[in-house]
Amino acid sequence: MSAIVFMNGTVVLPDRLVPDGMVTCSKGRITAVEKARRRAPEGAEIVDAKGGYISPGFVDIHVHGGAGADFMDGTAEAVRTVCCAHAKHGTTSIFPTTTTGSFEQVMAMLQSCRVVQASGSSGAAIAGTHLYGPYFAEDKVGCHSAKGRRSPEANEYARYFATGMVKVATCAAELPGAEAFYRAATKQRCFITCGHSNASWSEMQRALRAGMRHVDHFWCAMSSVPSIRQRFNVPMQGSMAEFVLAHADMSTEIIADGCHLAPELLDFAFRMKGASRLLLVSDCNRALDMPPGKYRFGPLEDGSWFKSDGAVGWALNGSLASSIVGMDRMVRHMSKNSSATLPQVIRMASLTPAERTGIDRTTGSLEKGKRADIVVLNKHLEAKRTFVGGVEVGR
Repeated sequence: MSAIVFMNGTVVLPDRLVPDGMVTCSKGRITAVEKARRRAPEGAEIVDAKGGYISPGFVDIHVHGGAGADFMDGTAEAVRTVCCAHAKHGTTSIFPTTTTGSFEQVMAMLQSCRVVQASGSSGAAIAGTHLYGPYFAEDKVGCHSAKGRRSPEANEYARYFATGMVKVATCAAELPGAEAFYRAATKQRCFITCGHSNASWSEMQRALRAGMRHVDHFWCAMSSVPSIRQRFNVPMQGSMAEFVLAHADMSTEIIADGCHLAPELLDFAFRMKGASRLLLVSDCNRALDMPPGKYRFGPLEDGSWFKSDGAVGWALNGSLASSIVGMDRMVRHMSKNSSATLPQVIRMASLTPAERTGIDRTTGSLEKGKRADIVVLNKHLEAKRTFVGGVEVGR
């Protein structure tokens, strides 16, 4: 494989921009990141950024579908469709994310992801899966199918973990069996999160001791002081939001699609947690790059229905039903609507999720020796070309 040189653009590093930078890659790895020289190595393939940005590929730890497919469809074809769709939007490492569903549906999803991970996705690389549903609180199911939610049982989740695919594991902290789930996930070296939960401060404290370190999509399907009062009356108690803001090691994520959170909330989250503890995620469903209409959220056979209006997904009861846009949109909107610098925004979409999930030694930033996972963005931060291991994907 000949060398590949990315040039004629601004290189985005975690802490700074390098105007007129150059990234050289060979055999799927980054070999140099520097100011541009007068000429590239002889025989090298040139990737012209055309005055845009040369950025690390994005790492999406919370994503359900795209291009008409959902990972929970449970087929290799669906998995490849979604991976290719998100590669077009700059994602190079992806954690396919489960919804609620039956044991058989979750297992089919995990097995199909394992097949594609082994054979290649032709799109974003599968870094592991996110066991998200089915362990949600009954009153925080959101747009997921309520019939598919349940409390964790060891004889069930042990079989999920035995596939070797689960790298991110979510459970509502107040459910019976949650602490045992967290401890089991810790033994599997998972990144452990709490989501779709109405947990109190004390329940979150117990979860922290059991290994939980992250909260899914901040302010969405999570407890608040008023919701905790409904559970426990007075005195009012702290909720997930206060717990995350009070604990430095806790991270969280935001859906910066312009529909879920107003600019002041995006900026507040950044100012409180910083770029090393705040993640951008797409939380995208199968309506990505599809026309407005009615779609299934989760398994095609019996997932809950939602409507896409071309901007966001809506559950039939009028609540939000995840996003319909990719990571480059999250980067654009966050850059425009927060006080974060572009390197900080890109970090939240790349290095920070890589660090939290333990894959930062191989990806997440433009650094010598790391895999050549690179996205070329134009001046408007739109993904134009995406490379995984030095191979262009998603076109």
